[in-house]
Amino acid sequence: MTVRSVDAAAAGTWRLGDRAVNRMGFGSMRLTVGADPAVAIRVLRRAVELGVDHIDTAAFYRSPGGILEGEPGPVRCATELIRAALRPYEDRVFIATKVGPGRMPDGSWGSADSAARLRQQVEENLRGLGVETLDLVNLRITRSSGASVEERFGALAELRAKGLIRHLGLSNVTVEQLDAAERIAPVVCVQNAYAVDMRGDDGLLRVCGERGIAFVPFFAIAGTAREAGAHVSPTSSASSGSGGSGGSSGSGGPGGPVDEAVRRVAARHGTGVHQVRLAWTLRQGPHVLAIPGTGDVAHLEQNVAAATLHLTAADLADINRSPA
Repeated sequence: MTVRSVDAAAAGTWRLGDRAVNRMGFGSMRLTVGADPAVAIRVLRRAVELGVDHIDTAAFYRSPGGILEGEPGPVRCATELIRAALRPYEDRVFIATKVGPGRMPDGSWGSADSAARLRQQVEENLRGLGVETLDLVNLRITRSSGASVEERFGALAELRAKGLIRHLGLSNVTVEQLDAAERIAPVVCVQNAYAVDMRGDDGLLRVCGERGIAFVPFFAIAGTAREAGAHVSPTSSASSGSGGSGGSSGSGGPGGPVDEAVRRVAARHGTGVHQVRLAWTLRQGPHVLAIPGTGDVAHLEQNVAAATLHLTAADLADINRSPA
């Protein structure tokens, strides 16, 4: 495979509120899967060494018992791992967290619908990260919520006014919900599921660009496989016998037209399918940020190296004309 330089800064920068960050960031959800916190700490410190200065996290990113069950053992919380690895932060990293989903008093998963519960989640993130003010809080909208976007975003805007939060964003939203939130307070970030084989939010991505709002896709590598993750090694290319990007059956899944196009492009560049997926993501607009996650240093380096991968017009045409 082609050996590429590894520098997150090669992807360029975008402003998240008052801070310019490298567009190649890091997502912390998978950090908690492994039982050894020392491994997660090494990954985080290596990410910063490689120029990553934008990290996505949440207090509900934990294993066991979280979104990803992970290996057995004591509970690992992503926010606490970040604190152990990087504090004192000294402005080296901009940390985006999110609220909304969480464990209810009875142990079930649910959504924070009240101002009091949202404040509890904000304070949980503050304690986990060991800070007095959160850089960015994204309100994650879930189907189980019974409260309006306006009510919950308004509650977060009040916490912002009190100095607990610097900037606000949204996650898993529509254009209409973005409109509603912007009538209450500035929105600096939108996080939605989006990938080369999952492009239902093309319109929202475009709207964010027009309004100067960062669009931060999650599942950029996993695609339609979502939390299940990618199905192949990050270095797999056209020689891979299985799908190169993860996904369910259908045109966007393993062996489908999009997957085949991604593997062709990877083979032309002598790189892996994950890097092509990330490079394609970054080419969707200067306001688009990438937050690939992993619990492995080698995979981290391969992901960050995608910042230097230049896809040609022919590459993009090959991928974009394949039905997703």
